[in-house]
Amino acid sequence: MFKKIALLAVIAAAIFSFFYFDLNSYLTLQGMKSSLETFQTQIAQNPVVSIAVFFAIYVAVTALSLPGAAILTLAAGALFGLLQGLIIVSFASSVGATLAFLVARFILRDTVRNKFKEKLNKIDKGVEKQGAFYLFTLRLVPVFPFFLINLLMGLTSIKTWTFYWVSQVGMLAGTVVYVNAGTQLAQIDSLSGIVSPGLIFSFVLLGIFPWIAKGIVGLVNRRRVYKGYNKPTKFDRNLVVIGGGAGGLVTSYIAAAVKAKVTLVEAGEMGGDCLNYGCVPSKAIIKTAKVANQMRHAQRYGLEPTTPGMSFKKVMSRVHEVIAAIAPNDSVERYTNLGVDVVKGYAKIIDPWRVEIKLNDGGVKTLTTKNIVVATGASPFVPNLPGIDNSEYVTSDTLWSKFSHLEDAPKKLIVLGGGPIGCELAQAFARLGSEVTQVELAPRLMGREDADVAEYAESVLRESGVTVLTEHKATRFERQENAKILVVTKDGEEHALAYDEVIIAVGRKARLNGFGLEELGIQFDKTIETDEYLQTLLPNIFAAGDVVGPYQFTHVASHQAWYAAVNALFGSFKKFKVDYSVIPWTTFIDPEVARVGINETEAKEQGIEIEVTRYEFAELDRAVAESARNGFIKVLTPPGKDKILGVTIVSEHAGDLLAEFVIAMKHGLGLNKILGTIHAYPTWAEGAKYAAGNWKRANAPEKLLSYVEKFHTWRRG
Repeated sequence: MFKKIALLAVIAAAIFSFFYFDLNSYLTLQGMKSSLETFQTQIAQNPVVSIAVFFAIYVAVTALSLPGAAILTLAAGALFGLLQGLIIVSFASSVGATLAFLVARFILRDTVRNKFKEKLNKIDKGVEKQGAFYLFTLRLVPVFPFFLINLLMGLTSIKTWTFYWVSQVGMLAGTVVYVNAGTQLAQIDSLSGIVSPGLIFSFVLLGIFPWIAKGIVGLVNRRRVYKGYNKPTKFDRNLVVIGGGAGGLVTSYIAAAVKAKVTLVEAGEMGGDCLNYGCVPSKAIIKTAKVANQMRHAQRYGLEPTTPGMSFKKVMSRVHEVIAAIAPNDSVERYTNLGVDVVKGYAKIIDPWRVEIKLNDGGVKTLTTKNIVVATGASPFVPNLPGIDNSEYVTSDTLWSKFSHLEDAPKKLIVLGGGPIGCELAQAFARLGSEVTQVELAPRLMGREDADVAEYAESVLRESGVTVLTEHKATRFERQENAKILVVTKDGEEHALAYDEVIIAVGRKARLNGFGLEELGIQFDKTIETDEYLQTLLPNIFAAGDVVGPYQFTHVASHQAWYAAVNALFGSFKKFKVDYSVIPWTTFIDPEVARVGINETEAKEQGIEIEVTRYEFAELDRAVAESARNGFIKVLTPPGKDKILGVTIVSEHAGDLLAEFVIAMKHGLGLNKILGTIHAYPTWAEGAKYAAGNWKRANAPEKLLSYVEKFHTWRRG
């Protein structure tokens, strides 16, 4: 801090002296013209010293952002000629600009960053990718004040050397114009004589040139990546979509809605994993398990508790009935009626414009298409553990078919994995009568959530009858006589866990192989590499959904689908970057855990200052009435501000309650707006308003209220 104050004092003294001693009079057009002959005489007598002094003055004027740099540039032409003047000014202006840049970075950046950290982080990400390009464009156009560019760029993360050389090159064109004009200084009456509207327009065109050049480079790159491929002169389709899950369905629906000719290729069940193996069946069985739990604990509602009579086959039958009830929404018939050509088969991309389809009923069909969207989804990840092939494991995909044949719920069930899927299934099957053991390698369940949320989740799972083993590593599967065993390790000590069924729920991996991506050179590791427009290495091939990431949620796949469809069909006119700024998700244990934005853990990792506001549902009338007083709302805001940075809700209906905060974050509405909104009584939604009220009380203007108290005292006489 002392160094900053000292530097500010030196700068202030220099600026004060500049104006106090009327040095600015020399840096006017008339002042320079009147002194021109004197300066020329001094230069003739001491050329080296004169150049050094002029260079130093120019650097000082630029570094201090003083008025007069344009006059000095003219003077350089008049005093030293075009070539020598150009060299002096080019280097002096770049050095001075860099000094101004460094001063701004040293004095202002930390202060500004502390106040606007989130916005600066976003700017820095853009600067990291194309900072040199943007700076170069700004330097070419003299409409933008150079001193302001110096100061603002100092607040970003652009490297000093990059700033210097881009400034040197970018300012060269303008420097040539001014120095050349300075060689005729005696004939110049005003700066407007130099920078005419025509010249300004020329500079603007020059500034646009990098963007034109960027487009040309993009065209050249496209030609390069397509080299060796034979592009058809006509196409069968505007778009071919591979995969009939959420991403593929929404992409093809949008394409058909805008009257594009689109083919959707799906080898398996329409609706993808979510309908057939994931979201829908799991939520159906979770509901049954919740009702069974309520029956066992009916005393909470003034009723006699009872053990539910249960046929596990009927429970599983209901799960499949739910799937069947929703299936028509995603069916071949519905999408055909919407204008989508649905083809059942396995698709492989042969080249950027050709897709070969091995039809389920035999035969092969090849389509030419302008664009392709890969939306092949993800499948459960199965770890390579010794003995796993003989373990008779199931995954979150396969359990629904296998368990449908069981007369009773699995007696001894192991759930391997402590993420959302593992937690949901562990609690559900425990409530349906299984003896469930959940094994997790990490120190806690649901590792993406805050510690207090994870602890709460673990407590409700234990309450439901789940034996939770955290910090236990699955080592191998064994057979001991007729028993199936999972061996786990903790602190170097092995433990044998017997089971009847084991569910592997340790995560999901993108489906990447067999679609022709490798042959086309499209890069992928865990997911397909795309740009912010969802374009792959080949610009007419896009990807959406779990196969891309960064979130494996059905609603994110649907969200990406819009961008994939619109960018594929209309990207030659306008492209849209995918917006991941407000992504909600819910873990459907009971009570639910829902979140949007950052949590406390992420805020700490990212160095974001936050204020945490909590509201306990134990205080909510509706929660009391329903004997569901557990849980809370946790809202993160910047200190003293009502802007919502993140929200975590643990409660009944948490996923539904989150929607109010999602829309508030999306549209920039703060807690004051939520507080000022009427919520029906008595509802769960009132929790959002009371959370906002807690924030308001914590940020009450105490000083103002003390004056108000005195006012009321005065009014009473």
